[in-house]
Amino acid sequence: MAKGTIRRLITDRGFGFIKTEDEKDLFFHRSNLEGVEYSSLREGQEVEYEKGQGQDGRPAAVKVRLAEAKVKEELPSTEETTEAPEAVEEGSTEAP
Repeated sequence: MAKGTIRRLITDRGFGFIKTEDEKDLFFHRSNLEGVEYSSLREGQEVEYEKGQGQDGRPAAVKVRLAEAKVKEELPSTEETTEAPEAVEEGSTEAP
């Protein structure tokens, strides 16, 4: 899938334009969104899409969806051991 950025949204008409990787604007209509509501889109968001044709035969983005963030999270190792606190004698004022 190609990637781009939402350059402009025409909210009252239900369409917008994606800035493609080659800096051109590509039309998209809200009926071509997948997995996202048009009302939740914002200019500047990264999207993935396929190139297709609009109803008028001109180039358009179809199957438009938000680009998945590629965030690596470091998960704690399951091999880590947790040591139990040392026992404190009764009446002692020392903290473990």
